[in-house]
Amino acid sequence: MILQPDIVQSDTLHSKAEVTALFSDLPVCCLLLDKEGHIFSANILAQEHLNVSEKRMLHKNLATFIAPEDELQRLLAHATHAETVSSDAFYTVAGHKPYTLYFSQQADGYISVVMIAEGNRLEAEMQNRRHEVAEAVSRIALERAHEIKNPLAALRGATQLLSEQVDGDALEIVERMLADVDRIKERVDSFLQVGPRANVKMTLVNIHVLIDEVSQSDTAVKLQRSFDPSIPPIMCHERRFRQAIENLWSNAVEAGSDLVIWETRIEHGVVLTGHKGTVLSIKIISNGAEIPAHIRDKMFEPYVTGKARGNGLGLSIVQQVVQEHGGKVEVQSELMRTSFTMYLPLRTEE
Repeated sequence: MILQPDIVQSDTLHSKAEVTALFSDLPVCCLLLDKEGHIFSANILAQEHLNVSEKRMLHKNLATFIAPEDELQRLLAHATHAETVSSDAFYTVAGHKPYTLYFSQQADGYISVVMIAEGNRLEAEMQNRRHEVAEAVSRIALERAHEIKNPLAALRGATQLLSEQVDGDALEIVERMLADVDRIKERVDSFLQVGPRANVKMTLVNIHVLIDEVSQSDTAVKLQRSFDPSIPPIMCHERRFRQAIENLWSNAVEAGSDLVIWETRIEHGVVLTGHKGTVLSIKIISNGAEIPAHIRDKMFEPYVTGKARGNGLGLSIVQQVVQEHGGKVEVQSELMRTSFTMYLPLRTEE
């Protein structure tokens, strides 16, 4: 992760109120220190990660909460000489959770410290790897699909014409050929859904209505809803987003679930790249078969599936749609409980 060294550079930034107001909007854990390492300000995310209020942090040395102290002092010394430095050797004193810390000096003389949880860094790397693999495979699939689609359309047209000129056993054979051609076309169309969509048109959509419409398709499954009624209609591509919800629903049903729970909520502490506002989560929880451990890390890649009869495109499409909307998707699976969570920017206008 590359950070700009001058996070709060300003020649007019002097008061604690101004510093606190600016830092509160940053989508990462951030603290301000004096040159001796004493805490001057901590944003909400930093307080949550350290599980300490800003009031209890003030004027205490960062070493009270982060170790090892000698590494802190080393980076602090570099930062006071206007160097931007970082190290992944840190951990919290309470809980021993690993962190990477970035130190840089600001125009007002304070030292800014950005904390990145090791788990977040690994998650970001995994998301990037998923995206790169999906992009590469989908582009290959798109090329092959387009190569097939044109001659396939000509073949169907010729077969349709032939069906109008024959009867009896010949007609039965031709109709079977038409069914096979349509089945191939359906498979090609599914390949095309994996590919990236540029400039998808967004409209205001009530996601709760969308979820209800999709979930009415199988009355054999017991359905529970835990919706946050304060969530307004959000900007999304309705057809593409419906496809993502349908794929998650189908995935739960095909796993043998007899109970499915949909949850929506506003998330605090979830960071989405390129988004500084409110984050919405849409979660589906089911009690079907556990996802095999050997495919869990790559199940969002195209053509990876744990089903005996599956093309491995459903979850890849889910990831592609979520990424088109500026979000991310996560999965957790254990015995009798599997959940998929889509994190999305809560946007109510373009």
